[in-house]
Amino acid sequence: MTVSSSASPNMPISRSHANDSNVDDSSAVSLLCSELIRHDSSALGELERGVAERVAEELSNMSLEVQVLEQQPRRTNVVTRITGTDSTAPALLVHIHLDVVPAVPGTWRVPPYSGEIRDGCVWGRGAVDMKNMAAMTLVALRELLGRGWRPRRDIVLAFVADEELGGAAGARWLVEEHAELFQGCSEAIGEAGGFSHEYAPNRRAYLVQSGEKGIGWLRLVAHGPGGHGSMMHKENPIVRLSEAIQRLDRHDFGLQLCNSMTELVDAAKKWNNTDDAETALHRTGPLAKLLVPTLRNTYNATEIHAGLQHNVVPPRAEALIDGRFVPGFETEFYQDIENLLGDLVEVQPVFHNSALETPFTGPIPEAITRALAAEDPQSITVPTCLPIGTDAKHFARLGIKCYGFVPLQLPSSFDFPAMFHGVDERVPTAALNFGQRVLQRFFESC
Repeated sequence: MTVSSSASPNMPISRSHANDSNVDDSSAVSLLCSELIRHDSSALGELERGVAERVAEELSNMSLEVQVLEQQPRRTNVVTRITGTDSTAPALLVHIHLDVVPAVPGTWRVPPYSGEIRDGCVWGRGAVDMKNMAAMTLVALRELLGRGWRPRRDIVLAFVADEELGGAAGARWLVEEHAELFQGCSEAIGEAGGFSHEYAPNRRAYLVQSGEKGIGWLRLVAHGPGGHGSMMHKENPIVRLSEAIQRLDRHDFGLQLCNSMTELVDAAKKWNNTDDAETALHRTGPLAKLLVPTLRNTYNATEIHAGLQHNVVPPRAEALIDGRFVPGFETEFYQDIENLLGDLVEVQPVFHNSALETPFTGPIPEAITRALAAEDPQSITVPTCLPIGTDAKHFARLGIKCYGFVPLQLPSSFDFPAMFHGVDERVPTAALNFGQRVLQRFFESC
């Protein structure tokens, strides 16, 4: 289903106080982020329709022509284009996913879809992944357009569905069926880089994503004759599978450093006074959980399936492996696991998604660096690769150069990686205010 609309008559009345002259823009971004969180846009909730309508209302209030598109009922995408002053300049894409992963309310300190603002943070599912970017972008553009500004280049805004489950009803569908919406786009920003790391007192580096690991999901299958559980079984598939998983977990395949990590590793070595890449990233505090996995191809067992009943040794046992490969090391990813485990199990590919890597040069990286330096003059901007997968993989198919840029200035003790899909997801209000200001500067100069 495809629906085109400039505004829906059934859209809810704004509760963000965006038009209240007594509320400044920095407060508005936290309030809007809170409101977006209150829509449970997970696969177990309302899906994206409610939050997409709220986003469409914001865009319509900026006098922008909005297209609301659905490939499946309630899997809602919102796309608009801000026309620039230079028709010859390539367009910029800003892509933001509106879906979130489900949350289990009883495990949270606050209700996960309350959008509660307390202790200097906006709490709730999507606060970091990634309704924060939706709120910062909308408020930044509302401020700019409200004073008559127009960008030099066209800016395409795509608020998309279904990123958390692969984009079949979101970015992938839009790229395959509505590529005309992205006509002229040469570069893009999306999740998940742009966050700060305080490497010395009041000295910060902002890690902008210029690469992301590829996805190689695998199945390990062990075979054997099977038989009665009372007998001896030297070829027990469960034992063979267990040995394969333990061998994989213990094995060190060595460092596999891609271009996107070189500058970050060199900087981290200086910050932490070490010549060892892994040690340098381990010393980045909470961020180490996000950065260290980018140094090598990784394989993690996530499911095991075996057995028929208690007294039967099965003829087959299998394990599922979530594998992620470093840009430039895909061939090694598949060959290394085959070489290591081929005598024990059969290694079967299940799902593949390419790695991405984009040189951190050109107008958009320069605009990112300028915007961050303007708000944090002593900071540095460092490109990096992250282990996650994003919708950038889909948009890159159109020849678009993609960067992860969600600017957040974070307290040094803030466990940022734990916020992704984690319990008590939250974002500091000060970080939202900072990000809004940076995005305004970015849009003005790009």
